[in-house]
Amino acid sequence: MINCMHRYYCAPILFGLLMLLATAIQAAEIQVAVDRNPVGLNESFQITFTASDEPDGNPDFAPLQENFEILSQQRSSNSSWVNGQSSRSEQWIVRAMAKQAGELLIPPIAFGADSSKPLKLVVNETTAAPQGNDDIFLEVAATPEQPYVQSQVLYTLKLFRKVQITQASLSEPEIKDALVEKLGEDSTYVTQVRGVDYWVTERKYAIFPQQSGIFTIAPLILNAEYLSNQRQPRFNGFFNRPDTETRRVASKAITLNVQAVPASFKSQNWLSAESLKLSETWSDAGLQTKVGEPLTRTLTLSAKGATVGQLPELLDKTAIDGIKTYPDQPLLKEDKESDGLTALREEKIAFIPSKPGEYTLPALDIVWFNTKTQKMETAHLPSVKLTALASATDTQASSPPVTATAPQESANSQVAASPITVTSSSDTRFWQVVSATLAMGWLLTIAVWYRRPSAKASTGKRGELVAETALEKTLKRACWENNPQAAKQALLQWGKAEFGAENLGAIAVYCSAALREEILALNRLLYSGQHQDWQGQNLWQAFSAKPLAAGGARESGDGLEPLFKI
Repeated sequence: MINCMHRYYCAPILFGLLMLLATAIQAAEIQVAVDRNPVGLNESFQITFTASDEPDGNPDFAPLQENFEILSQQRSSNSSWVNGQSSRSEQWIVRAMAKQAGELLIPPIAFGADSSKPLKLVVNETTAAPQGNDDIFLEVAATPEQPYVQSQVLYTLKLFRKVQITQASLSEPEIKDALVEKLGEDSTYVTQVRGVDYWVTERKYAIFPQQSGIFTIAPLILNAEYLSNQRQPRFNGFFNRPDTETRRVASKAITLNVQAVPASFKSQNWLSAESLKLSETWSDAGLQTKVGEPLTRTLTLSAKGATVGQLPELLDKTAIDGIKTYPDQPLLKEDKESDGLTALREEKIAFIPSKPGEYTLPALDIVWFNTKTQKMETAHLPSVKLTALASATDTQASSPPVTATAPQESANSQVAASPITVTSSSDTRFWQVVSATLAMGWLLTIAVWYRRPSAKASTGKRGELVAETALEKTLKRACWENNPQAAKQALLQWGKAEFGAENLGAIAVYCSAALREEILALNRLLYSGQHQDWQGQNLWQAFSAKPLAAGGARESGDGLEPLFKI
């Protein structure tokens, strides 16, 4: 009776836990973002809530009203169908204005049982008022004004207007010996200056001075044509054309005092950034591979406030005895966000051991200068130990074959009578078992060869006059034109048709020694990317001489993994 009561209590609890778990799994993820950060007091800004799945309910924006005034809100949805899969997203766009300056928190917003994450927002004091009562004016600012050489400077332009502009042109920031990158899209919002509402268009740039010294960012020039409300239309009726006025507005010039590399920075390669991250991944988490098979390492370096040209190479070119390295082309990427430039460098390196054993890769250190803390820091990856295991082919080769050898006789010796050898009964039984085993092995070999499909005419003896197939002609042409990609495709078709092999390494197992070496050399060259150095005549000669191994085809499974994939 007690056990039964326990079951009565446990069942509802277990059911409740399962329901909570199901709810947690099905909860919609809701992202929150603002169009810019920081914002100014009395400036409108946009908050966007995005849900990839249908949320549990409608949003409750009441918590926003504690620190923000909600000016408007709208909802939109987007559906797409890609590769047979449908996706749908929901967006809620809220235009708001901060009630006070400081670091404010956009609180979590409940969407029924679902909820968004909080987001910090910096609100600055009201923008300084312009002189007079200008309809249009420009403001520019640079942060920091005393940067280090090759460090990022955020240059912000704001166009204030209280009239409707019909046409405008704006010059780009100019500075000697500097890289200039525009960041993201322009943002538009409303703010108040001396109690007057202005529309503001904000644009940001990232500037990287390449030399130290004093530099000046020249004033930006705006030529704007805007509607004039002070005059009456010159024509009546359908052909009325509003009167416009043209205004030229200039911003102030900004001076930068660019500092040289600090004396405390001891590294040879100068790299400055706001933040930096160095990471690695491996194709095999156990850091093990077999002789002749690749183990791929992926190194990733990302730096905020830097360009890809500043990121150093990550591959250590120190030679390691017994292991070869094949680096791929690096992936270089720059993300231009409103808060600055983020550079990324990714390198993939394949390590192929030539003999079994343990290999140690040295530690990797990237020394960089933190522009926020004004200190030198080091991103570090510890040394790595790789293990290379003997391949199946090497294991078989290391075992001495059992062969019967007859004693050699001298050319001028006479034929002597065979000596009589007395053996015990146990020795006799032993050799009987060995003989039976060898006989059974030969029978199995004959059976396997009997079941194997006969070779095509194209793979017969090359000494015979056999007409070349279309596939052989394709391979021959690729070899004589020194086209490694075309040769690879022809070999893959041949290997799949003849042996069911899917990659060059697996095909090489079935081939003669000369052809095997040429196929593996082609495989390594394709992976290294140095396609222009390939000469195909040796491959064709090896193929046309005798493509198959002396022992015939072997079971697949001990071939190399593909080094180069398309």
